Amino acid sequence: MSIHPVDGRDDTKSIDSIVALLTASNHFGASDAPQAAGATPGWYFGDHPASANGIPWLKDPLCASLAATPNTIQCPAETAFEALMAEVSGPPPPRGEYTVAFSGLNASIVAPDFLTFGLVDTDTDCQIMCDNVSGCFFVDSYRDVNGQGGSTLLTCSLYAEHHDASQATNFGGQTQPDGSVDFIIDSNGYDRH
Repeated sequence: MSIHPVDGRDDTKSIDSIVALLTASNHFGASDAPQAAGATPGWYFGDHPASANGIPWLKDPLCASLAATPNTIQCPAETAFEALMAEVSGPPPPRGEYTVAFSGLNASIVAPDFLTFGLVDTDTDCQIMCDNVSGCFFVDSYRDVNGQGGSTLLTCSLYAEHHDASQATNFGGQTQPDGSVDFIIDSNGYDRH
């Protein structure tokens, strides 16, 4: 069953509540790292919000409120609120340059420098999110099969330090609410320079 994305257009209190959850002190809504039992993504950035299982969609209308609030995750510049964001918080960060650290692994990174995680459509979307999170220097995007409410989206984990394949030790194995067990495939890591 698919839950519609969070949409607070008609409810200012809902938007304020969502913005309050997407702060740096709360790992931008993902208070636990993805390998923790019961961990949930903090946000979704992509073009298919109906598959986001109800997590905040980092496209309008939420972006204007995030842009006006310090220490929150920021929507990437590709959104309809690009002009407003530039006006409120300055120009968007430049696109980072990325090199492949590893690809096609069946495990994801486990590291103490975890910043946040969410769901994205593509590896490029994950890199764009890293460009918009202060201190992000590494992305790990992967398929969490049976995880994240059965979503077919990529899990996008962001980290403050560079990593390599030897630190990819999360193979999944967490029992999901429906009794299935998740597993990791197609894990791709990228260093941001």
